[in-house]
Amino acid sequence: MGLEVQTLPSFSQLIGEEALVNQLTPLAARSFLGREEVSHPLGDARSSYEGKVVLISGAGGSIGAELCRQVIDCKPSKIVIFELSELGLYNIDMELRSIIEQEKMSIELVPVLGTITDSRQVRKILLLHKVQVVLHAAAYKHVPLVEANPLTGLVNNVFGTQTLAEQAAKAGVERFMLISSDKAVRPTNVMGASKRLAELVIQDMAKRQKKTGGTVFSMVRFGNVLGSSGSVVPLFQEQLSRGGPLTVTDKSVERYFMTVQEAVRLVLQACSISRGAEVFVLDMGQPVPILHLARQVIEKSGYQVRDKDNPDGDIEIQITGLRPGEKMSEELTLSDDLVGTTYPKIFMTHEEGLSQIEIASALRRLREAFVACDEEMARDVVRQWVEGFHQPVVAKATAS
Repeated sequence: MGLEVQTLPSFSQLIGEEALVNQLTPLAARSFLGREEVSHPLGDARSSYEGKVVLISGAGGSIGAELCRQVIDCKPSKIVIFELSELGLYNIDMELRSIIEQEKMSIELVPVLGTITDSRQVRKILLLHKVQVVLHAAAYKHVPLVEANPLTGLVNNVFGTQTLAEQAAKAGVERFMLISSDKAVRPTNVMGASKRLAELVIQDMAKRQKKTGGTVFSMVRFGNVLGSSGSVVPLFQEQLSRGGPLTVTDKSVERYFMTVQEAVRLVLQACSISRGAEVFVLDMGQPVPILHLARQVIEKSGYQVRDKDNPDGDIEIQITGLRPGEKMSEELTLSDDLVGTTYPKIFMTHEEGLSQIEIASALRRLREAFVACDEEMARDVVRQWVEGFHQPVVAKATAS
């Protein structure tokens, strides 16, 4: 009809109520980082994936999906996306196909629905597609859920890692990177302990493969990923949308944070320079107090904190007490012996693991606990073999 259509500003913008506009606008998770985001380009690391066949386990998760996005940009010949969740696999498959089509890329995309604990399926996929690089992001990561379901968490995180690593070595995979967590260092919960045991499995594989010139195994640790599923900022934003309160477990709890883009660049860069058995970590600055983060979320959304100093504020912060297995603060390494790398913000260290006999004994006892469905036996295995494992005293809930 040849009509020109225009839209009026909203009423709140017309009357200058910027605070109201802010309240209705989602905030980017990176705005709470508390430091400059590490944004170094992949650089030479791209060549480690260009033209390669790359398998990404846990491809439907927050880290796995971002791995897919950044690996695609490196122009591999094929990406195998391995995922337990049908919905997660569907979503990332559709997203990647759209990118490949729009960019007119000649990349083969292979979606695989399955579990890393299934050795027959894992072996078939690795051999059928001639996988050259494995980026292992599949894991159960939520501390309270794994604490309540310790056998399931240990089987997936430990035996799943063992299965994928052993089959990767047998299939002649060139590089294998385990994505670990700062919660694996002197853990106080089963999730962290499961990640530490997974690290010990990879350290053992790395030592054995180095002797034969086989697969290069290494691992990377980082802190909490801002904006990932189940992480603190989306939780705070959800609580805020319901009018509060925002819940913080302890006034003194603090965590290291990074964006998902930073985390994935670290993984890809570290994997490209690994020679085997290294633990890579990112310089994430100073840990962020969670209470301060909660205040930031409230204030950046245009509200005021309601407390004893401001009883007429909008949103309360409630101190709920530490959850089972939760630490007051996290560490990134078992020692302070960090060495720089070719990437300014990436450091590495070598840590003592278990002997081949010790790791075999630990895994055998853990498997016996799983067969017997004996949670206490599984915890005994953790206590025996995971350095520094202890359970914290859980505090009671209070008001902020």
